[in-house]
Amino acid sequence: MNQRTKIKKRVIVARIRRAQVLYGAAFVLFATLALLAHLYAHFAWDVAATRLIQSFDQPWLLAVMRAVSVAGDGWIPYALTGTTAAVLAAMKLKREAAHLVLSAAGGAILNNAIKLLIARPRPDANLVKVFGSLDSKSFPSGHVMFYVAYFGFLFFVAYALLPRATSVRLLALALAALPVLLIGLSRVYLGLHWPSDVLGAYLISGLWLALVLHSYRRFKEDALASVDRRT
Repeated sequence: MNQRTKIKKRVIVARIRRAQVLYGAAFVLFATLALLAHLYAHFAWDVAATRLIQSFDQPWLLAVMRAVSVAGDGWIPYALTGTTAAVLAAMKLKREAAHLVLSAAGGAILNNAIKLLIARPRPDANLVKVFGSLDSKSFPSGHVMFYVAYFGFLFFVAYALLPRATSVRLLALALAALPVLLIGLSRVYLGLHWPSDVLGAYLISGLWLALVLHSYRRFKEDALASVDRRT
């Protein structure tokens, strides 16, 4: 093994260790937050933060926040995921299509399982404004988890596959990132989730997405290695 290879190996090992520390810390933070969410219907800072966000009381802002959440309502996530996967498969991106479905479907299953375990009620209309009515539990936010799983995976695909330094790539990255950034704010503004529900969703869905992306990269690397062996 030459010196250059040794240096490269050490860099890779260092990156893996940093990632393990980061993921471990995120999981511990999520587990702590989940336990507290199981014990308490809300936190004092949840109410304070929600009231602050909702203090920007403008009809146009309410319309924007509702529009931001539409992609996660009802049957729409299933239609979006299925349609996007079909388009990717038609473009001969079958691994991307399969992992998109894995990301979105796995995230939904994980969300439902955690909701059942935590059983936290939705925000109280006596404490904050609630623009809507949902029967499901509150922790973690299903909309946030879907947006991270769906748009987050598409962000990575666009970053990995589209030509660098092109307007198409920049536009695709922006369109994928913006919903992920706005959905948490939207759910709190609408009074359908506490900020801690949103934080928990970002943490656990980020960990799930990282696992899916790891699987995706391994499949891509195996496919490239297979092509190299044949040639």
